Amino acid sequence: MVQYAFSFKIKQALSGGVLFALLLGFAACQQTREYSSSDPGVWEQHAIKNALPDGLLHGSSYLSIYSEVYSQSEKRTYNLTATVSMRNISSTDAVYLLSAAYYNTQGDLIRTYFDHPIALKPLESIEIVVDEADEHGGTGANFIFEWAVAPQCHEPLFEAVMISTSGQQGISFTTQSVKR
Repeated sequence: MVQYAFSFKIKQALSGGVLFALLLGFAACQQTREYSSSDPGVWEQHAIKNALPDGLLHGSSYLSIYSEVYSQSEKRTYNLTATVSMRNISSTDAVYLLSAAYYNTQGDLIRTYFDHPIALKPLESIEIVVDEADEHGGTGANFIFEWAVAPQCHEPLFEAVMISTSGQQGISFTTQSVKR
């Protein structure tokens, strides 16, 4: 009788542990992974409430980023975090960003970050962070920015800083946009 009670308690404990592990596993599967650390509230804070001013000059810029780079061979890659900085270099005029679209190595659209014009005040900067775990972009990812400025205003500047660390090793480098 004692043997049976002891055996029953062990089975009960094991089945409870297995059940807990299964529930924990299912909970982990249900978590959605965000791959971009840009806060959607930032886009709303900068949204243009009225129509864009008349007479603006429109342009487009290309920015290369690297969500991963090759390491030791073309069969092994190393993931990077990319901080994309959108900068208004004018000290007097606002610049207007019409879209920010992220493309992968094959040229396929991965995501857009806002679907309405936003304004950057003079000398203001905002960022998009492409997380290190985001492998969607690949080794040849890029952004296309559509923008508008007053005729006498400087074009916006788009830069990216790619960085990663592992143990005591680190890698970092930058890229700058080109007008299309």
